[in-house]
Amino acid sequence: MTWAPHVTVAAVIEHEGRYLVVKEIDQGITVFNQPAGHLEANETLTDAAIRETLEETGWIVKIDYLIGISRYIAPANQATYIRFTFAATAIELTANAVLDEGIIEAVWLTKDQLITSQALLRSPLVLNDIERFERGDKLPLSCLFDHPTQ
Repeated sequence: MTWAPHVTVAAVIEHEGRYLVVKEIDQGITVFNQPAGHLEANETLTDAAIRETLEETGWIVKIDYLIGISRYIAPANQATYIRFTFAATAIELTANAVLDEGIIEAVWLTKDQLITSQALLRSPLVLNDIERFERGDKLPLSCLFDHPTQ
């Protein structure tokens, strides 16, 4: 069997001390996560983060910068995830948005609320990425390069 990590993206979106997170069902359990998901074929990392945020929250966002890259091995299935986390600004909530299957709702929560709900976080990356955001970890989008396809 060939080892292949999953490439994922996530967005940290903060407004007035609250973070946009999704309440979703994962393996039959209700959890909180940043808007996040898998990179699709022929999609840039930033386009994936914008798409996933819209699909999971109904919010149109602007990607500001890369917070960082994380490697995570999921305890449930031992799958390896390489997660590119972006800071984004909420621009507009789409009226009557239909959210992805498994998403219960998008909510704005404080970091303290997320810490209190730590047992309900999809992974430790949720708080880790907020801490990196608050610490000011910033990489310019120019550090990402998408080689043109032919």
